[in-house]
Amino acid sequence: MKQFNAYQPLSILAETLQQTHLNTLFASNSQRFADFHVQMPGAMLDFSKQKITQEVLDGLIGMAEEANLADWINRLINGDELNHTEGRKAWHTALRNMSDPIPEVAEAWQKMAYIVDELHQKQMRGYSGKAITDVVNIGVGGSDLGPLMITHALEMQQLPSSPQIHFVSTLDGRQLQSILAKTNPETTLFIVASKSFTTIDTLSLAETAKSWILNSCQNHSEAMRHFIGISTSPEKMGEWGILPQMQLAFWDWVGGRFSMWSTIGLTVAIQLGMDGFKQMLKGAHEVDEHFRKTPFRENIPVLIGLIGIWNTNFLKLAGQAILPYDSRLKHFASYLEQLEMESNGKHTQRNGEFVDYRTCPILWGEVGPNAQHAFYQLLHQGTERVMSDFILFKEGQGSGERAAFHQNLNIANCLAQSRAMMVGQDSDNPHKHYPGDQVSNTLLMTRVDAHHLGMLVAIYEHKVFTQSVIWNINPFDQWGVELGKKLAMGILDSIDRQDASELDQSTQGILQQIWEHKA
Repeated sequence: MKQFNAYQPLSILAETLQQTHLNTLFASNSQRFADFHVQMPGAMLDFSKQKITQEVLDGLIGMAEEANLADWINRLINGDELNHTEGRKAWHTALRNMSDPIPEVAEAWQKMAYIVDELHQKQMRGYSGKAITDVVNIGVGGSDLGPLMITHALEMQQLPSSPQIHFVSTLDGRQLQSILAKTNPETTLFIVASKSFTTIDTLSLAETAKSWILNSCQNHSEAMRHFIGISTSPEKMGEWGILPQMQLAFWDWVGGRFSMWSTIGLTVAIQLGMDGFKQMLKGAHEVDEHFRKTPFRENIPVLIGLIGIWNTNFLKLAGQAILPYDSRLKHFASYLEQLEMESNGKHTQRNGEFVDYRTCPILWGEVGPNAQHAFYQLLHQGTERVMSDFILFKEGQGSGERAAFHQNLNIANCLAQSRAMMVGQDSDNPHKHYPGDQVSNTLLMTRVDAHHLGMLVAIYEHKVFTQSVIWNINPFDQWGVELGKKLAMGILDSIDRQDASELDQSTQGILQQIWEHKA
């Protein structure tokens, strides 16, 4: 990063601002909120509680311009081959442009709409002729986290005609067995979601589901009416037994953690109807256009990304807390953990050279009111400096006087916590001393619905991309997850053969304990 002209001036500013309390910045500028917030239809970003001055903002924007961020944004949205280590495009934004759809995507949407309609009309039936009442999504990573997050957030908006949606992702099998215990094989449909259709985690769970159906049906061709496959490989789906009419296409230019915009989002479409799914796409597309067309100084994803660069690389903050003040976003932090840390958790630049600077911080979070009684103690009085994103919605859940009261209480808690982290509190009792000076953003959105959730996710996707450009890393590969998978298969083979001779010392001891326990 030292190659940027803005780097050295920003480093000097950081030395001063690290010693400057946030209270001082507000005291010296009565218009600070006005100077450090931006908005677009449906969303407003307040970054006044960051250690940012106009001089810092100028430097960060200058750095983005030096990095040719505008050109990178255009290349992303135009579908250039940005995932150079895998020789692929990273074109998930194309899935959200419904005014100019790619032909194969339009065809997939038609097939997806037909399946959704069949389920809602009770015309999709199992081997016994009974209508499907439950849909179980089997997938890991991006095939689970995105759809799970959205369907949980919008479960109160589920259409009455929709089957019940369930998710399975854990390899130990207990999650699946719990769902099988309360569902009926005659009326249960499984979605097997795997980009390659070779993921051992997903296929092992799918095999268990297939055995469960076959125990009742005992006719393989009839049993396969209970399975939909979503993959880039029709050949692999066919080999496993997925019927051609039950296969949905997925494309290698869509990364797993960006895949909920594709047919991987089938569960969202089942829950909300195809119109609801397209509202999510529309919200994301509006952010794509904002990201592409809006000057950096008013560009929400660019600003969140640049502020993160400032905090990580200049103020040396290593932790990022995600704090949504709405229980419907229970799974949002988990979703962002994959989106951010799998994308930018890299130590290699695009040219193959190792970085000599920090990249992605450690990210975690929880719904705000729960977090207040969990890890906020560390944020208020711990020894770690942490950057936080507070996420708030203007409209709450439900209607009536009590609902309004709860929403006002929710807003009050969110604003109070962000203020407390900033201002702190002096006390003669050291146990009651709050240092304050913790930086935060507040992202305010209109409501929790498909459209605004699409916007919210796209904002963070483009924040991640902005940071990857500055850090000069590829955010679209994930080679780091491959080593563990390869080692796991070797260890699994040794466990099956009860032969530890091919394992190193680090795994032999664990395996010995397993053997002794089983004996």
